[in-house]
Amino acid sequence: MPKIDAINERILHELARDGRLSNLQLADRVGLSPSACLRRVQELERTGVIKGYRAVLDPEKTGRGFVAYVTVGLSAHTKAAQEAFERAVSRAPEVRECHNITGTVEYLLRVEAADLAAYKHWHTEILGVLPQVRAITTFVVMGSPKDDRA
Repeated sequence: MPKIDAINERILHELARDGRLSNLQLADRVGLSPSACLRRVQELERTGVIKGYRAVLDPEKTGRGFVAYVTVGLSAHTKAAQEAFERAVSRAPEVRECHNITGTVEYLLRVEAADLAAYKHWHTEILGVLPQVRAITTFVVMGSPKDDRA
């Protein structure tokens, strides 16, 4: 595991902001020679600190302008129930993120749909009919003044 020193922190910060930076641009921003910068980035990739690069999509422009966070409580607290639920949500394209959490419910989902009607269909006809689901609470996103997910 590479040491996450101040330079590696700056590299990670810059790449998180713009993963398409050229090595020359990145080296300039973090104050390294291009060869030293490339070695550090390759080591961060090799050791799994950098897991990958991806495009950040605008849900509105991709036809998924309705965004909600959904908490899900399971009816049974067993490994089998969790695995079955996780398999079901992994097949749902509306579910963009699924997190197993602590607290009064077991899961937090980020859901994207075309609109309220599409979300209602998914909520009622897909999520709501899963036998593992005991409780569903929806929090509709009205705006996102900060979103650093990459």
